[in-house]
Amino acid sequence: MTDPLGLFRLDGRTALVTGAASGIGLAIARLFAGAGASLILADRDPAIEGIAADLGGRGVVADLADAGQVDALGDEAAEILVCNAGIAGPAGPMHGMDEETRAALYAINLDHPIRLTARIAPAMAARGRGSIVLLSSLAGLRGNAGLGHYGITKAALAQLARNLAVEFGPAGVRANAIAPGLIATDWASAILSDPERTERRLVATPLRRVGTPQEVAAAALFLASDAGGFVTGQTLVVDGGTLISDGN
Repeated sequence: MTDPLGLFRLDGRTALVTGAASGIGLAIARLFAGAGASLILADRDPAIEGIAADLGGRGVVADLADAGQVDALGDEAAEILVCNAGIAGPAGPMHGMDEETRAALYAINLDHPIRLTARIAPAMAARGRGSIVLLSSLAGLRGNAGLGHYGITKAALAQLARNLAVEFGPAGVRANAIAPGLIATDWASAILSDPERTERRLVATPLRRVGTPQEVAAAALFLASDAGGFVTGQTLVVDGGTLISDGN
C-alpha cells in the first residue's frame, strides 16, 4: 500500500535553512530532519553548530547581514532553500528610523533572500527541481504604524516569491512565501509579556490563540515537499484568521 504521507517526505534532499538556531527556523529544521532531509543550518549564533550536529546536519555560523558571507552560503548545493532569518528592528514611526538601522534591517530581511536565491535558484533550475520558501509576515500584508520598514521588507518577500515562481517555474523550481501571524517565540515576547496587548490581539483572531512554531514549520514542509508540488508563487497565511477578521 502506498504511504499516504509519502508526499511529505524529503529523503535524498538537502535543505538550507537560515536563522535556524531558534524559534520558527529551529522548528523547521527539526521537522525537515524528521522528514528525511539532509540539513545545512545557518545562523549568527555559534550554537547552530551543535544544533545541526544533533539533527545529523551541518551548521554554518554566518552573519546574514554580510553580503560576502551570504554569497559564500549561496555556494551550497541544496534542493530546498528556506530563508527564515530576519529581525524586526526598533518599533516607532517609519521615517524616524536612522539610516544605519534601516540598512541593517533591509540587509537581513530582504537582501539575504535576494542574494541567496540569485545563486541557488539557477542551480536548482539546472538540476530541474527545487523549492524555495521565504518567511514573510502578516505585517507585510497590512499596514503597521510601529514596524513600517519591517512590513515593507516582508511584503517584498511575497513579491520575490512570485517573481521567482514565474522566472524559474519552467525549469521545475517552485517558490512560495509564508506569512505567520502572532507565534509563540522569543520574537513575540514584547506582545506576549503584556496581557493587555495579548488580549487585544487574541480578540482580533478567530481561533483566539497564539500560533506555535511547529504550525509554521508544518506549512513550510508542505510547500517544500512534493505535497505542495503544484503550488508556486503563493503566500500562505498562518495566523489563526487574524488577517480576515473584522475584530469581533
